[in-house]
Amino acid sequence: MNKSNELLEGPVLGSLLKLAGPIVLVNMLQAAYQLVDAFWVGRLGGAAVAAVSVSTPVVFLSMALGMGFAMAGSILIAQYYGAGNMKNVSHIAAQTLLLVAVLSVTLGIVGWLLSPFFLSLLNVSSDVYDGALGFLRVSFIGLAFNFSFFVFQSIMRGIGQVTIPVYIVLGTVILNFLIDPILIFGYGPFQAHGVMGAALATLSTQIVACGLGYMILFRGKHGVKLQLSDFKPDFKHIKRAFNLGFPASIEQSMRALGIMLLTFLIAAFGTVTVAIYGAASNILQVVLILGIGFSMAISTVVGQNIGAGNIERASQVAFVGARVSFAVLSTLGIIVWFTAPHLVEFFVPDDPAIIKGGTHFLRIMCLSWGFLGLQLSFTGVFRAAGSTLTAMILTLISQWVLQFPLAYVLSHNTTLGVDGIWWAFPISNVAISLITIAVFAKGHWKKQRLTDEEVHLSSRVAVESTGDDGVLR
Repeated sequence: MNKSNELLEGPVLGSLLKLAGPIVLVNMLQAAYQLVDAFWVGRLGGAAVAAVSVSTPVVFLSMALGMGFAMAGSILIAQYYGAGNMKNVSHIAAQTLLLVAVLSVTLGIVGWLLSPFFLSLLNVSSDVYDGALGFLRVSFIGLAFNFSFFVFQSIMRGIGQVTIPVYIVLGTVILNFLIDPILIFGYGPFQAHGVMGAALATLSTQIVACGLGYMILFRGKHGVKLQLSDFKPDFKHIKRAFNLGFPASIEQSMRALGIMLLTFLIAAFGTVTVAIYGAASNILQVVLILGIGFSMAISTVVGQNIGAGNIERASQVAFVGARVSFAVLSTLGIIVWFTAPHLVEFFVPDDPAIIKGGTHFLRIMCLSWGFLGLQLSFTGVFRAAGSTLTAMILTLISQWVLQFPLAYVLSHNTTLGVDGIWWAFPISNVAISLITIAVFAKGHWKKQRLTDEEVHLSSRVAVESTGDDGVLR
């Protein structure tokens, strides 16, 4: 019996939580990379915090261009694993790694060369520029390693093996915590690199994680066994992955670009405001990671059930997952409202202006986080069904019709000033969640099953392999 049956049978809540726990944990551990960096960089002062704040959206924009194609691989892997087609699972895994590796190396080179241009476009002040440039360029170097490990996680998640990445990420987070202060402040023979030291520490741990991921996939003891022959370019699969991944890439890119333009808007109010945003965003990042973790769990279980033809169970998983996400993020928002000053002070302990401003920002937006959870959950369902175009359109509405225009209008055409930017967060969260629920309720996502559409890949892989246990069921 295929191990995926553990997610295809039994109580819906149990199946979802069994997968969601490790996924959320690994995403929280990955967020710890940024939290650890923020903790140590915060000891350098407000300008250092601002340097990381303005650099992060640029890096994320570059990552987003490739994340969509990794997401396409994950969608196909989940559905084929649910259908019991293991030959296609391994083939798709290798082709996705190949596609993302080429793309991430290209993006890394272009990003490294254009880093000064990006910072000039953001109008970064002189006291922030040098630190931001070093952080940005090292981050671009690590793009290929970071993306390869992201695909490894997607592969493991697609087949339901979600605990292995937890151990890898936990080990690298601990390593990052130990290396960070050495490279930031210097120790013994190691030179102090300031803000760039945080990026160097992260790069070191990304290389370790990437190497371990490839080793596990080639050993083949956890459901996927890669062969070098699987990396021979399969342009039919690449075309299909492109058709699925391009809308997802546009979605992620437009989200990242929206964040970058929002940072540009915030930067117009000065370095202190940028630092406030950076400090409070560390908390928001944890919330997003948690919400995205639930979304990934929902997407995996829904994808496997769609692949197996269990559409009604897929719908049940969507509803249960959305309710759990709403409850958890709403509760977290209430906790943050009461503890906001202490949370901001943890990252920037010696700057009362940033602590006060960060507290104010958090309290404006935190009570809307439950709606953010709803939107992420149902968007995960659309992706699982292969409706990446729907997810893209919803993101464009969220970022470009709601959040950024609201932030600009409220901050420039009312007496709210920078508070107008902060209020754009909860307003857009509530509005886009209601729109997403309405689209989900129409049920168009139920009509698409990717394993029914692709025959050529299954046939070709079956010819190259022995046995016939990869035939679609």
